[in-house]
Amino acid sequence: MTDLDPRPRPEAAAPVPSPRALARRRRQRALGRFARSYARNRAGMFGLLSLLVIATAALTAPMFVEQSHLSITGAPGQPYEPPSAEYPLGTDNFGRSVLDLIIWGARVSLAVGLLATVVSVTLGTVIGITAGHFGSSGGTGGRIASTVLMRITDWFLVLPTLVLAVALAAVLPGGTGTIIVAIGLTVWPPTARLVRAQTLAVEARPYVERARALGGGHTHVMVWHVLPNVMPVVLAQTTLLVATSIIAESTLAFLGMGDPTTISWGGILEAARTAGAVSAGIWWYMVPPGLAIAVVALSFTLCGRAVESVINPRLRENR
Repeated sequence: MTDLDPRPRPEAAAPVPSPRALARRRRQRALGRFARSYARNRAGMFGLLSLLVIATAALTAPMFVEQSHLSITGAPGQPYEPPSAEYPLGTDNFGRSVLDLIIWGARVSLAVGLLATVVSVTLGTVIGITAGHFGSSGGTGGRIASTVLMRITDWFLVLPTLVLAVALAAVLPGGTGTIIVAIGLTVWPPTARLVRAQTLAVEARPYVERARALGGGHTHVMVWHVLPNVMPVVLAQTTLLVATSIIAESTLAFLGMGDPTTISWGGILEAARTAGAVSAGIWWYMVPPGLAIAVVALSFTLCGRAVESVINPRLRENR
C-alpha cells in the first residue's frame, strides 16, 4: 500500500499492559478511593492533622530545644516558675521548661507506643492467621494446634493487662526496650481474635479452594491469599492499639517502671507526683503532660475509627 493509496491505514494495536502493571493500577485506584473516603471523615482528618503537628514537633525537637537545658544541672530557670512569656508552661522543680520536657518527651512516648504496637500487631496477626487457617483446613492436627493457640489467647485475654505488664516490667531488665516488650506481649489477644475471625471468612471463599486444588500449600495460602485480605483489618486495629500502647507506657512510667534517665510524658507525671506538685498545687507541672497523652490517644482513636469506617461498608452506610 503506497502513500497515494486512498484506503485507510490500519491503526497500531495498543500495547497490552503486563499483569504487574494492571495490579499496580488497581492498587493506585484503591488507594485513591481510600484517601477520598477518609478525607470525607471530619473526625478522622482532625485526628490526622493533630498527629502530624505532634509528630513534626517531636521530630524537629533537637532543632529548637537545647538538650543541656533538659538536664538537672543545666536548668535555665528557677524551680516552679509559673507560666510566663519566657516559659509558656512554667518550670518544674529543677527549673526546666515544662514545654521543652513535653516536646522532648513526645519522642519517647510516640516511639514506644508505635514500636509496642508493631510487636503486638505482628504477634496477634501471626497467631490469628495460623489458628484460623489450620483450624479450617489443617486436619485433626491442625485443629488441635488451632485450639491450643486460641486457649493461650483466651488466657492472656482474661488476665488484667496492666497487672501483667507491670509484672513483666518488674521481672525483665529495666529500660525502654523492656517497656516495649511488656506492652507488646500483653495487648495482642484482641488482634489475634479479630484476625482469626477474618481468616475464617477468607478461607471459605472459592478462590482459596481453587488455590488448594491447584497445589497451593499452607504457606502459599496464608501469605498470598489470607494475609492481603486481612491487612485492612490489621491496619484499623493498629491505629486503635497505638493509643492503648501510649497510655500503657505512660502508666508504667508513672508507676516508676520506666527508665528514669529518659524523658517521657508518663515520666514527667511521675516526677511531678514525686516532687509533691499535687499537694503544692503546681498545676502547670501536672496538667500539660496529661493533656498531651489525652490528645494523642484521642487522635489515634479518631484515625482508627475513620479507617475502620472506610474499610467496613456497613459502617459507611450507617455514618
